[in-house]
Amino acid sequence: MEQSGRQAWIERWRCVAYMVALVTLWSEASAQIRYSISEEVKEGSVVGNIAKDLGIDKATLKDREYRIVGSSTEPLFRLNKDDGILYVSRKVDREEICERSNACIINLKTVLENPLEIHYVAIEVLDVNDHSPVFPEKEKRLEIFESTLPGARFQLQPARDPDGGQFTVQQYKLSQNDHFRLEVKERGEDRKMPFLILQKQLDREAMREHKLLLTAVDGGRPARSGTIEILIEVLDVNDNSPVFMKDVYSAVLNENAAPGTLVIRVNATDLDEGANGEIVYSFGKEVDIHLQKLFNIDQKTGEIKVIGVIDFEENESYELDIQASDQGTVTFTTEKTVIIKVIDLNDNPPEIEVTSFSKSVPEDSRIGTTVALISVNDLDSGPNGKVSCFIRDDVPFAISPSLQDNMYAVVTKSQLDREEKSFYELTITAKDTGEPSLSSEKTISVVVSDVNDNRPHFFLSPYTFYISENNDLVAPVFSVRASDLDDNENAHISYHIPRESSVDHFGLFLNINSESGDIMALKSFDFETLKTFQFQVVATDSGTPSLSSNVTVNVFILDQNDNAPVILYPVSSNGSAEGVEEIPRNVNAGHLVTKVRAYDADIGYNGWLLFSLQEVTDHSLFALDRYTGQIRTLRSFTETDEAEHKLIILVKDNGNVSLSATATVLVKVVEPKEAFAASDVKSATRDEEGTDVTFYLMITLGSVSVLFIISIIVLIAMQCSKSTEYTSKYLQETNYDGTLCHSIQYRSGDKRYMLVGPRMSIGSTIVPGSHANTLVLPDRRRPSGEVRLINTKLSVLPVKSDLWK
Repeated sequence: MEQSGRQAWIERWRCVAYMVALVTLWSEASAQIRYSISEEVKEGSVVGNIAKDLGIDKATLKDREYRIVGSSTEPLFRLNKDDGILYVSRKVDREEICERSNACIINLKTVLENPLEIHYVAIEVLDVNDHSPVFPEKEKRLEIFESTLPGARFQLQPARDPDGGQFTVQQYKLSQNDHFRLEVKERGEDRKMPFLILQKQLDREAMREHKLLLTAVDGGRPARSGTIEILIEVLDVNDNSPVFMKDVYSAVLNENAAPGTLVIRVNATDLDEGANGEIVYSFGKEVDIHLQKLFNIDQKTGEIKVIGVIDFEENESYELDIQASDQGTVTFTTEKTVIIKVIDLNDNPPEIEVTSFSKSVPEDSRIGTTVALISVNDLDSGPNGKVSCFIRDDVPFAISPSLQDNMYAVVTKSQLDREEKSFYELTITAKDTGEPSLSSEKTISVVVSDVNDNRPHFFLSPYTFYISENNDLVAPVFSVRASDLDDNENAHISYHIPRESSVDHFGLFLNINSESGDIMALKSFDFETLKTFQFQVVATDSGTPSLSSNVTVNVFILDQNDNAPVILYPVSSNGSAEGVEEIPRNVNAGHLVTKVRAYDADIGYNGWLLFSLQEVTDHSLFALDRYTGQIRTLRSFTETDEAEHKLIILVKDNGNVSLSATATVLVKVVEPKEAFAASDVKSATRDEEGTDVTFYLMITLGSVSVLFIISIIVLIAMQCSKSTEYTSKYLQETNYDGTLCHSIQYRSGDKRYMLVGPRMSIGSTIVPGSHANTLVLPDRRRPSGEVRLINTKLSVLPVKSDLWK
């Protein structure tokens, strides 16, 4: 016994030793790693590289049969034996695996053999907001008495959200209303209980049912929500008295009315429901017994009927007190008085009925056109039933009797004009011959429809517009307007410019808005090219057939200061405004050095030129006439004066924004002998050229003489055909001796000149004589040989050397 017990004790300790060794080896051959993934990841997503994270050689994984043990038939994960990577094998739903647990961890056990190694892998499934809050019901019904006091609480079923943490239901919202508010109480972890609180007493008569929408919102981003509709039925309490539909009930009753004749029907309503809203009618407690023998009231319908004999001579009117009572536990009663008036004999007025009616009649309808057919009926008989019918007002309509009795026709009695009056209220009166006579009226409305009988009418005729040159091409330059007295389409006006009727085809450069009449220019006008033009505008309505009218538009172009002065002299050979003048040193003060000549294509102040010295080497030596451009010496030259002086002359016009040009004159002071020598050289040169020039000069003088005579004849013809006012409009007086402006009169000493025609160009010719102030301007619109110059006196002198300076 002792030996067997000792042997058993030894075996027991041997097992303990084996267990300790096994635990030691197990701890050394096992390890644990942790991964995390989001739920709903795609199949095949990588969870982690177990072999890499545990430091296991990938080449030994397949030989050591690395695998996951203890998994289900449909595992969530699979292990690749080639590379040791753990993959998702099917959809991972956190709510399905862990339900409402805060932390969702899946433990996997992996095994390696030869030698045996066990590794634990913990995978945490992170929650995503993939579920919306859901209420147990889609609709919740509550019944609340209208007498319930404010502050009453009604518990509602909470919504459930399978998600966990912040993705569960975080708040409730109640739709906007006047009677209820929402209160939410916390019930344990992640549980919120909604309560409906009555904050204003209900009134079933105002609203029988209230519809509210309760919304549960989770904490996701974006948040998800679920709703439930709460239907609250308000239960009735007898808190309303019956109310009659009228404040005063009155009835008219013919005498000798048969028993059972309905006199009047009273009607009362009670806002309560059920027995609380059922109404019973009865006579008042103070009604005389005699009246109760003449009239009866139906308890349910409220109809008052005749049950006795009604005699007008006995009583002209009756007053009945009636009452309406509900059937509530506590009865409410309301009283009202009914006044019944008895009508004697002729108690039926004529009745007018419109049997056929044309709501509109064209304004060009012939006299006698039928507008309406009416029938007149009087329930009385004999003289009380004879009716005469007429139109009371003074209108172009009349009543015409027809062959059938009591039938009348409303016809036109004069010509209609919609533009004068388009609407008539016809009051038809029917009057019987009873004693006293009774009558009735019927009003019908007659619309006079439009006919296209009016042409468009322009507000002005003709139109005259003044526009500045260089006009904008974006905005309208002017507009025309027309009106049409017709209506609708007959008054819808469209505008156009007939191209074939435009004088000189100037209408081709204009575009008109067919709807508004705004006219835009297709090109900018130039006063120097075109001063006035005329065209036609046609306005056409949209009637059938259409009517149209036209208007003449006169357009005058106004000048703008858009041309800078042009220097005529001095001009160098290269075209620049530069020149050299030589004068003897012994000249006296007031000696004419030279004259700067310029012109401006504009007119008026825009073409009036003024000269000024912009730069001069010595201000004490030279002076410039601001009107004529003449440069003269102020004093005699001295030995100390420099031999060369530079003068820069500024020529500017008088426009609002003045334009200018400059000319440079280099004055060389020479000794008298040198001046005469230079003069002899020039004279010799001219003598050599004189032979050729003389021939051309003779031809020129002959041509000028012929053209001068023609110009005189043309001028006389023009002066005869134009008034003095028209001439003065374009020829303004200007008292200065100097550069010529377009279309002006000017004086030089005791002589007066008039320049008519286009602007002076650089190629204009200066006729010798008259101090070189007369210009002959070639007319660009006529043959090159024709001139438009009128000079009161023409003298031809030999050309001097200083004439062209």
